[in-house]
Amino acid sequence: MDFLTDKFLVDQNNFSGPVLVTGAGGCVGAWVVAILARSGVNVIASDLSSNKSRAALILGDTVNGLIWEQCDVTDFSALKALAIKHDISAIIHLAGLQVPFCAANPALGARVNVEGTINVFQCARDLNICRTVYASSIAAHGMPPGGEYKATLYGAYKLANEQTAGVYWQDWGVPSIGIRPNVVYGLARDQGMSSLNTIAIQAAVVGQAFEMPFSGKYNWLYAGEAAAAFIAAVTRDGDGAPVFDLNGACETIERAFEILKTMAPQAQISCSGPQFPFPADFDDGPLRQYLPHYPSVNVAEGVRMTYDAFSKLKAQGQLPDLP
Repeated sequence: MDFLTDKFLVDQNNFSGPVLVTGAGGCVGAWVVAILARSGVNVIASDLSSNKSRAALILGDTVNGLIWEQCDVTDFSALKALAIKHDISAIIHLAGLQVPFCAANPALGARVNVEGTINVFQCARDLNICRTVYASSIAAHGMPPGGEYKATLYGAYKLANEQTAGVYWQDWGVPSIGIRPNVVYGLARDQGMSSLNTIAIQAAVVGQAFEMPFSGKYNWLYAGEAAAAFIAAVTRDGDGAPVFDLNGACETIERAFEILKTMAPQAQISCSGPQFPFPADFDDGPLRQYLPHYPSVNVAEGVRMTYDAFSKLKAQGQLPDLP
């Protein structure tokens, strides 16, 4: 599956030491780990789980060569010990619980998303790590409740993290970058309310009917592009605590499904219902001006790479079950 990451490989000389990736078992985490590993960067993958299945979809058997550490980000002592053990020079913090999981267990969601992020900032402070990027979310735009976009606990937690980052810079000079990814799609995206466009592509590959319960404008942020932005954010020392939207491409679901059907003409893929309850067309410009260059992926290219990846896995008998 090298074709998935070829476009996103980076210069290993941009990194002075190991890069810690929290949430390595998630979709974007798997892509970040895969890109760094294939680029020859010393990457330390960390997750609460030992399950490497998403990273394995991208890396294949080479996933077994990764340094993979089980660590709970809510355990500060364990997280700091891990950073010291590997002499970490940069942190890409992606560990977190998504919208439905925060709604189902608000206290756990707060511990993982808020306390876990505070622990990352504190590690950076204690160990003088000047390259830290963390995943906020476009859902932060839903706060406070009553605005144009849907309010969620997840969005509240992410907004709290952005404010916390600002205080860590103000009071202790701990630099960070917050990135608010919009809807991420691509291989390894298999959970959360915004994973349905990826599921639709997999359904087309296996010939299963699928109706997406949203229509109209939608955000299409390819997983490789999202990972590349997070990696670019730690290629140099930080200054301040800026926060940026990461949007990718805005396209209607209907048009994206038309593109998909050029690859799978018999696909029974459709959409109906309201527009997705989060914004689809925020501006990537400020982030791209701030960070070193990282590749962009248009909808046709991203859908094609995702379709090809699922097709290859199917041919190899390694395609995961539809979620």
